[in-house]
Amino acid sequence: MYMPNAGDRNNLTKRNNIIKVYGEGEIAVQPDTATVNLGVVTESKELMEAQQQNSIIANKVINALIALGIDKNQIQTVEYRIEPEYDYSSGQQIFRGYKITHILQVKIDDLSIIGKVVDTGVENGANYVANVLFTSKYKEAYYQQALAMALNNASNKAKTIANTIQVTLNPTPILVVERGDTIQPFESQHVAFAKGVSSTPIQPGQLLIRASVSTEYRYSSING
Repeated sequence: MYMPNAGDRNNLTKRNNIIKVYGEGEIAVQPDTATVNLGVVTESKELMEAQQQNSIIANKVINALIALGIDKNQIQTVEYRIEPEYDYSSGQQIFRGYKITHILQVKIDDLSIIGKVVDTGVENGANYVANVLFTSKYKEAYYQQALAMALNNASNKAKTIANTIQVTLNPTPILVVERGDTIQPFESQHVAFAKGVSSTPIQPGQLLIRASVSTEYRYSSING
């Protein structure tokens, strides 16, 4: 049976003198950009008629948004779907007609008009509103700040552990692994909006931008 010699034991000790810690950083910021999905859903027995109705209403919504000041390049079709619909009677499938769904995603730089954008869409025929999402043009810069906070958090944890077990910590980590970012926006999904409302109140709130890391530090015994 192999018995490790003194040199092997020393090398093993050095390899095991590692403190592993996770660090987290979080920063709250004000959003400066929003997106909202406005949809036009039409139904008809005839496919061509359903498509024509949908196209007329969708163009009306788009033109109204452009008149409101939204750049046409910030209005994008994100879904267009044609579905046959059926009723079921006595176990039989009876064709009812077609449903056309056209979803527009609208990017908004002026957060003060979000409610007006929604109202304008609904007033001009949009009958589906969902996924009001807030973000920031500078989220990458904010994430870098959160990442620095995560590294500092990991360093402080390692120092606390080293002080508690009375060892000397090498302050430079031997390994740092970024564990990914999380941006948690205020989100409002499938909200019901009604025509005739003077201004739909939508509050942007704050964005929580998070970063996390896993790190490893070497340490040595105070007595050698």
